[in-house]
Amino acid sequence: MRVVGLMSGTSYDAIDAAACDLEVRDGDGALHLTPLGMVSEPYPDGLRNALAAALPPSATTLADVCRLDTHIGQAFGRLAVRADRELCDARAELVASHGQTVYHWAADGRVHGTLQLGEPAWIAEATGCPVVSGFRPRDVAAGGQGAPLVSLIDLMLLRGRPGVPAALNIGGISNVTVVPRSGDPVAFDTGPGNALIDAAVRELSGGRLAYDADGALAAAGQVHQPLLERLLAEPYYRLPTPRTTGKELFHEGYLRSRLTGLGRLRPQDLVATLTRLTARTVADALRPLGATEVFASGGGVRNPTLTGMLRAELGGTAALRTSEELGLPAAAKEAYAFAVLGYLTLHGLPGNAPGCTGAAGPRVLGSITPGSRPLRLPAEPTPAPRSLAVRAPVPR
Repeated sequence: MRVVGLMSGTSYDAIDAAACDLEVRDGDGALHLTPLGMVSEPYPDGLRNALAAALPPSATTLADVCRLDTHIGQAFGRLAVRADRELCDARAELVASHGQTVYHWAADGRVHGTLQLGEPAWIAEATGCPVVSGFRPRDVAAGGQGAPLVSLIDLMLLRGRPGVPAALNIGGISNVTVVPRSGDPVAFDTGPGNALIDAAVRELSGGRLAYDADGALAAAGQVHQPLLERLLAEPYYRLPTPRTTGKELFHEGYLRSRLTGLGRLRPQDLVATLTRLTARTVADALRPLGATEVFASGGGVRNPTLTGMLRAELGGTAALRTSEELGLPAAAKEAYAFAVLGYLTLHGLPGNAPGCTGAAGPRVLGSITPGSRPLRLPAEPTPAPRSLAVRAPVPR
């Protein structure tokens, strides 16, 4: 089956579309994934600004939410059409859309609800394909955190590797999945990935810059130890797992409050300190779990200062690699992951890892919006694959 996965993360800077062929073969217990490529487009400036203005801690209106839901859905639909044309020879059979997370309601050690915008009807209308969307709420309704949902795909990729392998995604928020030598796998959000770094760069540049390109600002600065210690005192880092967080906590206002009383910091020092915070909190999360190799993905992988700090924090205990070594490009891994989750949903298979999210049990995730043709679900049950085998793409 040819599937397009759509993803926009907590940095809400762009929409990614990754296309792949997915196939279950008799007897080997694996889902075989052949990557077909990725395309990406930034949100239009007006839409990105409207989205930023509506996100916590800002107030918003139902009219704004309705407009965002429509415009995000239309933007996802346009990119899905492009991905189908450029990557799938116009033969895509399914679109899986994560949508745009705008609120993750976490309080008192549990998640009470989650909201992703990007109405799937616009994607189905644009592409003619059935669309699987709304993946997170079912896990939350079953008592789970609704995140990190990619933990199931991480487990399928990491099972059977020697030592204690871990997957790390550094988006706006960082999350890890760890497969221990014995016992159940563990997955959770470690804390901010790029969220606070991006917030600082936007504020320092008056909105001209969205992120620290190539980690240049951080590389030119020195870590401000009193600020780092104040940031590390955040209670979230000591919550039991599974735990999840988002920009509901780690946003511009949060950063301003932590800077109170510290005097004026050089911009480079502020960004260096926030970059060290991400590296430290990721390493602090992985170290007690005994990780021996870490496969990183997400936008943070493009920041050499951040990855250098992370290597230093991990010391010699764990080798830092990228998801390319598992066959999936670091920039596209999450989009591919949701393509797999969409495939599982269409085939009536669970898409969560209950031990990682905290859900009461395995659940089929999401809802299906029919395309232009009659919706046809598989006639025969498909066995749930235990592993994900990534195959080299055939040259086109």
